[in-house]
This record gives sequence, structure tokens and C-alpha cells, in this order.
Amino acid sequence: MKKRTSLIIARGLLALGFVVFGMGAQAANDLPGQGVTVQPLKSSLAEEAFQTLLVMRALEKLGYTVEPMKDLEPATEHLAIANGDATFMANHWSLLHADFYKNSGGDAKLWRKGVYSDGAVQGYLIDRKTAEQYNIGSIEQLKDPAIARLFDADGDGKADLTGCNPGWGCELAIESHLTAYRLRDTVTHKQGSYAALMADTIARFKQDKPVLYYTWTPYWVSAVLRPGADVVWLQVPFSSSQGGNADTQLPNGKNYGFQANQEQIVANRAFVEKNPAAGRLFEVMKLPISDINAQNLRMSQGANTQQDLERHTDGWIRAHRPLFDGWIEEARAAAR
Repeated sequence: MKKRTSLIIARGLLALGFVVFGMGAQAANDLPGQGVTVQPLKSSLAEEAFQTLLVMRALEKLGYTVEPMKDLEPATEHLAIANGDATFMANHWSLLHADFYKNSGGDAKLWRKGVYSDGAVQGYLIDRKTAEQYNIGSIEQLKDPAIARLFDADGDGKADLTGCNPGWGCELAIESHLTAYRLRDTVTHKQGSYAALMADTIARFKQDKPVLYYTWTPYWVSAVLRPGADVVWLQVPFSSSQGGNADTQLPNGKNYGFQANQEQIVANRAFVEKNPAAGRLFEVMKLPISDINAQNLRMSQGANTQQDLERHTDGWIRAHRPLFDGWIEEARAAAR
């Protein structure tokens, strides 16, 4: 009798062991990132936080310990990720940041796959009133000193172009264009804090003064200065991309001087190879530009604290729960 009882107990314990083991295996599959710490990066542009936070939330769902994001300028971001000092960035522009990617070690040290946000455009704009009054449709027309003086904000006789922060990829593109289109004698590339410079530009527009600026999408500026209504895109006389002769004409036939861009998640290659769940997550996440624009607009209207950004991110997840959960499931499956 005692032997039978012992056998029953042993079988019960064995069965329980299989259950516990199964639960442990299931937990490991559900949290493939458990015990792994991740360091996100973004540039100094506050409007990149939303996209980055969304990736951070997904990584946390997979069990990763995610540190607060750090700010570095794009060239340094790529280098830090390549060297293993950080894990990923969610705002790599596949074309605009191509040199940063290559110069940081390229595919040997960095990883990118899939498209996080597609169809980003960028270029130069002026206010619609001035464009129509003087029939301006091309940036080449700014070679004319009389046209350039229309956009002179500081009284030096040259057009003031609100441009890019030093160190950004667009800085190199703008500087290349100024030379290619022979605009250096009549146009000044105004640099500094882009947000502060655009605040001045918008103030000038509201005072009914001519404005000339560079911008990109997704970004909130085009929700305030609306292309086609308040401002117009300037075309370029010919394609002249930095470091090559790529055709910058867009599918609609317009040529704004920049190829249509894609935003990608770039990560440390060694990290992705050790963490297939994170790699799959980075590959399958997709965020519409219109959603980024909408969130960025809310920031420009004052909802720009860390608490606001986290609320926006969590609200987006709630509104897109099946999509978000699908990303997580695909990531978990890659770890099994």
C-alpha cells in the first residue's frame, strides 16, 4: 500500500514538474527579453520622442529593461549604436542618413530591415502670397538679388533661409544645394535651433512678411504652415543630391531636391543577432506619417511634457491594440 501511495505521489510530482517546466518555458517565450537592458537614442529633436517611445513600449512588453532615451545628434547616434554604447534609434532616414550609416561601419556593425514610416518628403517652401505676387516656383529664382531681398529678415540684402541644425543630415544637403544652384551670393543658410528659428519664421508669416524655410514630413510645421494653402513648395532646376547624382524627382513629377525618404529603426547588429525577438519587432513595426504629424501637432500646441508624450503613446497603443499585439506576437514567435 505504501509503495502504491509513493508511486502515485511520485507520478503527481513528475506531472507537476512538467506543468511548472511548461509554465517556465511559456514565460520565457512571452518575455524573450527578460534580463536584457536596452538603451534607446534620439536626436535633439523633441518630436522624435513619440516614435521612439512606441518602440520602447513594445520592447518592455517583450520583457526587455528599457533605459530612458538619450539625446545625441544623428552622426553620433549612429556611431554610438555601432560601438555598442547604445542599442537602437527609431528615426534613421534611409537616404538622408546614408553617410552616417556607412561611416559608422555600415552593415558590419549596424542593422536595419523593414520600414518604420514611409513616404517622407522634404524641401524648401515660401509663403503663397509672395510666390503668386512674384511668380516664384523655383529656388533657382533666388539667384536674382531682387527676388532674394524679398526674404531678407536681417537687412544684409540676402535671402534668409531657415535651415537645419549643425550636425543634421539636412545640413549637408542644403549646403550642397547652395553650391549646386549657385545661391551662395544671394542666400544665407540660417542655422541654430530649428524649433526656435521656425518660431521666428511663423511669427514673420503671421505678420504678413515673406518667409523662406526648409522642412520635412512628418513634422508639425506643415500642419501650421499648410502647403498649398499658406505656403508652396519650391522646385529645383535639376537633381543634385549630396554625394551622388540620384534623381530626386518625386512620383508626382515634382522635384523638391530631395528623394522621398523612409524612416527605419537602426540597431546594433550584435544585439539583434543575440535577440531575434527584438530584431523581428524592429522589422515589422510600421507607423503612418499622418499619425506622427498629428502627435507632433499636439506637441506644438503645448502638450509636450514627458507625461504628455507617454499619454500620447499609450493612447495610440490603445487605439491600435490588435496591430500592436500583432507586432508582439511576431516578435515572440521569432524567439521560439
